[in-house]
Amino acid sequence: MPESRNGSAHTAASAQVPDPASRDRRHRLATLLADIVPGARTIRVSQREPGRTWPSPHARAYDVRGSLVTLNRTQGLTAARWVMRTHPEVNWSEAYDLDLATGVLRPAAGAYAIADGRC
Repeated sequence: MPESRNGSAHTAASAQVPDPASRDRRHRLATLLADIVPGARTIRVSQREPGRTWPSPHARAYDVRGSLVTLNRTQGLTAARWVMRTHPEVNWSEAYDLDLATGVLRPAAGAYAIADGRC
């Protein structure tokens, strides 16, 4: 190993590479999104923006009561892109809900079924 000017050998610092599928990474994402969208409890993400015929990352936010939280274009695109990049295994032709309290991603169709009492 080459020595530095003061005579000591350089040592490489051990880097900790986070596991991409870890729960911690997804929880960090949920925490960051909660900071970006104050008051939101759930973010619904899809590849189809209503009113458009071409694919485009889209997000809507909902509070604890299920009321819509207003997002500006930057917040919506950022949230949608971050969630899609964190969950590349998901088929984004369907909408998914990210629970910001737990970091769990669920199909949005399941949320409708639970609200109707079917699950």
